[in-house]
Amino acid sequence: MFRRIGVAARVCALAAILTLGVTAIPAAAGAAPAKPPVDRGPAAAVEERLLGKARTTAKAGTRTEPRVTTRRQDGDWAFGTAVLATAPGSRDLPQGWLFLAHREDGGAWKVALEGEPAFGALSTGAAPVLGSAERRSLAAVTDGGGMTTQLANGDYRTGMALPFTVGHAWTMTSGPHGWSGHNTPWSSVDFAGGDQIVRAARGGTAYTMCKGWIRVVHDRGYATDYYHLWNNITVDGAAVSAGAYLGYTGNDVTCGGSSSGRHVHFALRQNGAYIAIADHDLGRWRPQNGSAAYSGSALHGSRRVAAGGQLHNYGALGFDQGIIDTNDSGTTLNKRSGPGTGHAVVGTVADGVGVTVSCSANGTTHTGRYGSSSLWNRLSDGTWVSDAYLWTGVNGPLSGYC
Repeated sequence: MFRRIGVAARVCALAAILTLGVTAIPAAAGAAPAKPPVDRGPAAAVEERLLGKARTTAKAGTRTEPRVTTRRQDGDWAFGTAVLATAPGSRDLPQGWLFLAHREDGGAWKVALEGEPAFGALSTGAAPVLGSAERRSLAAVTDGGGMTTQLANGDYRTGMALPFTVGHAWTMTSGPHGWSGHNTPWSSVDFAGGDQIVRAARGGTAYTMCKGWIRVVHDRGYATDYYHLWNNITVDGAAVSAGAYLGYTGNDVTCGGSSSGRHVHFALRQNGAYIAIADHDLGRWRPQNGSAAYSGSALHGSRRVAAGGQLHNYGALGFDQGIIDTNDSGTTLNKRSGPGTGHAVVGTVADGVGVTVSCSANGTTHTGRYGSSSLWNRLSDGTWVSDAYLWTGVNGPLSGYC
């Protein structure tokens, strides 16, 4: 219990102090000296951020659990993974981000999650916890950090294979669907079969988000996620090459969600967020949305395989290459000596074949799978094909005008 001190008592106390030659005046009764803020460490600051994310991103009724792993800490810098786990068997899969944290002069930790502009800005100065190559890679997965990123809109080239061995065929058990099923964007497809070994679709920097879940950060702002893995690798920023072993297909739901039948849940991200996977090139196939999540198909040239069918992994398509797509009008396409049907036929090329484009020019107009185009492409052998029958992943010239 606090007691009041009378005016006379305070005067007497002050007189005694002056008699002793003491120049400092004690603090008012009940006042406590100021204490520096308690530093609970970066993990506590990240967890607080995750709780905020849960309030704004989790579906109503979905129970989440923050799981923060500080994988590296050096002085005022920290780096790791931040996961909002869901219950095993939940209809919703976990959400996860890489994080950077920096302790500012006041002692508070500034936290940035993958995909936020502040993440790119922090990564450029996070030398104590990130190597130089890793800093460049992570800065490119955001709109910040002073680095130019490629946007998915209008450029669907990935340089990726399918997430299993090149030359093998696996079943696409489910067509495009959301990371958590029916949610949008439809960023994911499921694969199973073959030797069940899941491999990196393209080289990059790999991170274990949690047991059964690997994320590989690639170039051009892309990243790929692989979930439900068994016996997956444990990595913290390790460089992996295209086709590197990541784990086996499985049903792991350690971080939440549900799984039926062993498979890999494969998802595409760009600039720190899941994006629609449809029409992006993967192993020279282009996933296509169906009328509902999990339906859909994939195209290789004009050959369409519905969900439940097998896809042969043809390997990555080069950024200066395209796939002949005759739009179901035949098995071959005429090659011309110039950019238009007024030029002589000098050969044919089969539907589904990959070709290298040297440059482009305008010529006669044709209508293909994605509409009409007057653009023609000069191939590396000097012949020409209409852009209406060539999938390149970009709208316009692939390698500039001739």
